[in-house]
Amino acid sequence: MAVRLGELLLRERSVTPAQLQEALNYQRAHGGRLGASLVKLGFLRDEDITSVLSRQFGVPAINLKEFDLDPAVVRLIPGETALKYNVLPVGKNGTTLTLAMADPTNVFAMDDIKFITGMHVEPVVASENGIRELIGQFFGKATPPVNGTRASSTDLVSRALEDLDSQGEGLEVVAEMEEIDAASLERQGAEAPIIRLVNALMLSAIQKGASDIHIEPYEKEMRIRFRIDGVLQPVMAPPLRFRDAITSRLKIMARLDIAEKRLPQDGRIKARFNDRGQGRDIDFRVSVLPTLFGEKVVLRLLDPESLRLDMTKLGFEPRALARFDHAIKKPWGMVLVTGPTGSGKTNTLYSALSQINQPGVNIMTAEDPVEFNLPGINQIQVRDTIGLSFAAALRSFLRQDPNVILLGEIRDAETAGIGVKAALTGHLVLSTLHTNDAPSSINRLVNMGIEAFLVANSVNLVAAQRLVRRICDQCKEKHDVPVERLIHAGMPEAHARTVTPLHGRGCDRCSGTGYKGRVGLFEVMEMSDGLRELVVAGAPLSELRRQAIDEGMTTLRLSGLNKVAEGLTTLEEVVRETM
Repeated sequence: MAVRLGELLLRERSVTPAQLQEALNYQRAHGGRLGASLVKLGFLRDEDITSVLSRQFGVPAINLKEFDLDPAVVRLIPGETALKYNVLPVGKNGTTLTLAMADPTNVFAMDDIKFITGMHVEPVVASENGIRELIGQFFGKATPPVNGTRASSTDLVSRALEDLDSQGEGLEVVAEMEEIDAASLERQGAEAPIIRLVNALMLSAIQKGASDIHIEPYEKEMRIRFRIDGVLQPVMAPPLRFRDAITSRLKIMARLDIAEKRLPQDGRIKARFNDRGQGRDIDFRVSVLPTLFGEKVVLRLLDPESLRLDMTKLGFEPRALARFDHAIKKPWGMVLVTGPTGSGKTNTLYSALSQINQPGVNIMTAEDPVEFNLPGINQIQVRDTIGLSFAAALRSFLRQDPNVILLGEIRDAETAGIGVKAALTGHLVLSTLHTNDAPSSINRLVNMGIEAFLVANSVNLVAAQRLVRRICDQCKEKHDVPVERLIHAGMPEAHARTVTPLHGRGCDRCSGTGYKGRVGLFEVMEMSDGLRELVVAGAPLSELRRQAIDEGMTTLRLSGLNKVAEGLTTLEEVVRETM
């Protein structure tokens, strides 16, 4: 509304262009609405703004001080909704709710409240400060969330809806929807409020940089959470009666069977995100799983813009990066990247491929699924249901004259055996394993049935990795951490006494968490002659790890402590992700 209000005030000569510009600058620096900025700067009174809006839009203006409000009416909407939209119910007549609004043009606020209450909304204009004071009086929430708290569910979704209106951003489902032969569920899923809510959730997840959306039904409530920077954060709790409608809407978008509620289903939504006039395509992988109280839906966001292909920005220490870069540029052998799901293995492998992707190199990948399209690289989607497994794809690759082969994952002994043989016969093989650290990967291959001497001679390097949250640059500040805690965590005492740890105090940019973005921790083990001899001799894991450390391997824990010393993350994050 900011621009529209400014135009109205200029048209009525309530402010000068210079005053409006100063107020806009103040708003950009301090946040809030334009009207509040004009009042704080002393250019206008609340009553002046209310009067202008009332005349312009033909909406009655009221003075809240003259009203004796009924608490039962006020609490027809959640306090978070009232605070976000700066609105307050002031009267109820049958199925009509009179709503005091600072911005009577906010149709999304009215639609959202109509959605929540099931009532017709009749707007009236009231002072912004007056509404906010009464919100504090009735709900005890006169200020937005501060450090250590997260914005409520309604806040995030409402903000997404407001952004659609005020910034021209939107979400367009690219695939054409087919008709579903389940009339009642389809009608539920196609109702405008449900469509708007689901689109707002997806858009908000994109804007917040979430990697996953979790929609979870329970016996008496629903819960929606976003995974942001690796941590699940509650977003909203819609009424339980909308459970089937929300699920049906997502199934329609993903072209799934909305009548099937007993079996798991997987699908895909391709959406175009309109970001200030520039569109970009984003894929949502959809997984539907029947649970005790309904179907849980998880959407994984695949955003090409989140893919970092510059290896220097992933978090490698200089020495570890040099070893990794040397290994991926060898003509043959195997390079393994290990870590749990969501630790950034795919990003690291794609970054490696971008380093070696040249016109004279034939690169082939087998992935499940293919997450991002890489120009100049032959990518294959593994489909076990039709017999196209990793092992089958790898056999076919060897007849396609490849230089570099990427296997999305080594899942079984057959795939491991073919991959090792490919690495020994003149091909560079990149792949992933699910192990806790780098040395464990050697034992995993041996336990899969691969001869130790084959493992020792085929593997060039193993890199284990984790992702930890990065301290928000905007609210970064010193943090008192006892030296003893750093030493106990594994930092050398001499180093610990020179370190000044940092943390984020929480701000609007990081939603009060103190973290924004993530950075990688890497444990890079290069296969030396000494390590190969230990592998062939069947040495235990502890000896492999000790030898690797003696040869200069930085462990995951030490990599994390180095990031603490550099002011990139906190000790709590490192301890949470490493042992």
